[in-house]
Amino acid sequence: MSANGWLQFAIFSVILLASVRPVGIYFARVLEGERTWLDPILRPIERLIYKLCGVKADHEMNWREYAYAVLGISAVSMVVTYGFQRLQNWLPGNPQGLANVRPDLAWNTAASFITNTNWQSYSPETTMSYLTQMAGLAYHNFLSAAMAIAVAVALIRAIKRTSSKTIGNFWVDTTRTLLYVLLPASIIGALLMVAQGVPQNLHAYTTAHPLEQSSQTQTIAQGPVASQEIIKELGTNGGGFFNANSAHPFENPTPLTNLFQMFLIFSIGAGLTYTLGRMTGSPGHGWAVFAAMFALFVVGFATVYWAEAHPHLLIHNAAQTGTLTAPAGNMEGKEVRFGVSQSALFANVTTDASCGAINTQHDSLTALGGMVVLINLMLNEVVMGGAGSGLYGMIIMVILSVFIAGLMVGRTPEYLGKKIESYDVKMCMLSILIFPLIILVFTSIFVLSPTIGLSSLNNPGPHGFTEILYAFTSAAANNGSAFAGLNANTWWYDVMLGFSMLTCRFFALVPVLALAGNLAQKKSIPPSPGTFPVNTALFTMLLIGVILIVGALTFFPALSLGPILEHLQLQSGQLF
Repeated sequence: MSANGWLQFAIFSVILLASVRPVGIYFARVLEGERTWLDPILRPIERLIYKLCGVKADHEMNWREYAYAVLGISAVSMVVTYGFQRLQNWLPGNPQGLANVRPDLAWNTAASFITNTNWQSYSPETTMSYLTQMAGLAYHNFLSAAMAIAVAVALIRAIKRTSSKTIGNFWVDTTRTLLYVLLPASIIGALLMVAQGVPQNLHAYTTAHPLEQSSQTQTIAQGPVASQEIIKELGTNGGGFFNANSAHPFENPTPLTNLFQMFLIFSIGAGLTYTLGRMTGSPGHGWAVFAAMFALFVVGFATVYWAEAHPHLLIHNAAQTGTLTAPAGNMEGKEVRFGVSQSALFANVTTDASCGAINTQHDSLTALGGMVVLINLMLNEVVMGGAGSGLYGMIIMVILSVFIAGLMVGRTPEYLGKKIESYDVKMCMLSILIFPLIILVFTSIFVLSPTIGLSSLNNPGPHGFTEILYAFTSAAANNGSAFAGLNANTWWYDVMLGFSMLTCRFFALVPVLALAGNLAQKKSIPPSPGTFPVNTALFTMLLIGVILIVGALTFFPALSLGPILEHLQLQSGQLF
C-alpha cells in the first residue's frame, strides 16, 4: 500500500461526493417532469415519440400495469436480440463475416443484456457482428438501465404519495431517462473517449504485418467501441467490445479514461440517493443512505488494496515486491498501467455496482481480495448498486431496518410517514430470498455434477468451488464479472446462468413494484416521539448492520468452503 494509491482513492471519492447533489437534483427534475436546460431541444422530440408510439403521457399506471409494461418490453427486446445473434451471418453490418451464434449462447447473451448483467461467455470481437453489438447489445445497455431507474423512481414516488392507486407511467419514465439522461451523457462521454484514443468506426479489422516476422500477419480488432464503452459504464452494464474488457487499451487507453469509467459506474447510483431525499422531502435521509453505501465501499476497497499489496504466497518474483517508489504486490492478472491500487479500486467499484466491467482479472486476486469482491456481489449490490436497481434494493434494506427498529421498541414501524405492515415486509422478503435461493441451489447442483459442472473447471479445490459460486452469484446479482478459470461457454452453463439472470432480475423487481403500489395507497402520518428517525448516524449504522447480517448469515457457509478455506491452505503452505 502506498500514499500515492490512497491519494488516487481520495481524488475519486471527492469527485464522486461532489457529483451526488447535482446528479440527484437533475434526476428528480427530469422524472418529475420539471423544466430542465434541455427542454427547448428535447421536449418536442419527447412529444413526437409519445405520438408515434401511441403513449398517453398523462395516463398514470397502477403497479400491475407498470409491471406488465416492464415485463412486456423486456420479453420483446430479448426475442429481437436473440434473433440478431442467430441471423447475424446473413444480416448487414458484419464485415468480418462472423458466423451465427449458437442457440444456447444466444439465449444466454440475450438474457444477460436485457437484465443489465452483460455476462459474456464469448470473445466479443470474434463472435458478435457490428450490427449485433450496436442494435442488439448496446441498445439493451440503454434500455435495461432506463427500466431499472424508472422502477426505482416509481418506488420513490410511491413513498412520497398518499392515498394514491398509481405510481407513474412506465413509458414516460423510461423515455425521459433515455432522452434527458442516458443519451446526452453518452454522446458527450463517447466524444471524450474518442479524444483519448478509443476507436469508433465501422471498418473491417486491420491486418498488420509485424516487422520482426513479415511473413506472418496479425489481426487488430476495432469498430464502434466508444459508443458501447460509454453506456456500458454509465448504465452499469459492463459488457465490453473486447474480451479483455477495460484492461484492453482500445477500451481504456489512459489513466483519465480509467478514472472516468469508475466515476460513470458510480455516478447514477450515488446520485439517486439524493433524488430519494429530495423527492420524499427528507434530504437527510438521502445522505444517510449514501453514507451507508460509501462506508461499505471504503471498507471493501481498503481490504482488497491491503490484500493485493502483499505478494501472493504461491508466486515469488521481484515484480511482487517492488521498491519504495514503485510498490507492487500481487501483480498476477493485473494491467501494469494501473497497478495494484487502481486495480483494487476498479474491482470494488464494478462489484459494488451491477457493472461487471474489469481492468484486472478477478480470478487472479488473492483469496481474501477475491472474497471481498464476491461479498460485494452477495450483498445484492446495494453498495451504490446498479443504475436504479441499487437504490430500490437499498430501499428494501431500509424498510427491513426500520421494521427491526420498530420491533425493538414494540411499536408499528414507520418509514417517512408510512406505516410498514406485514404485506410490505413480505414483499421485501420475496425480493431478497430469491437471490440466495438461486445462487446456493444452482452452485450446489453444479459442484456435485462432474459432467455439467466440474468438467469446466481449470482449478481444483476451494478455488474451483469459488469459481462456480462466483459465476452464479454474478449472474444472480446481474453483475457479469467472472472468475475466468471457469469455462462457462457450455450448454448447461449458458442455459442455467441465463435462467438465473432472468429469475433474479424480474422475480425481485415485481415484488418491488407491488411494494410501491401498497405504499402509494397508505395515508401519511406525522412523526411522533416513538418514530425512529431515518436521517441520523444511528440509522446509518443500523442499516449497515442489517445489510451485513443478511449477507453473512446467508452466505458464510459457502464462503468458508471457498475463499476462506483457500486462504487457510495458503497460510499453512498446502498446495492444491
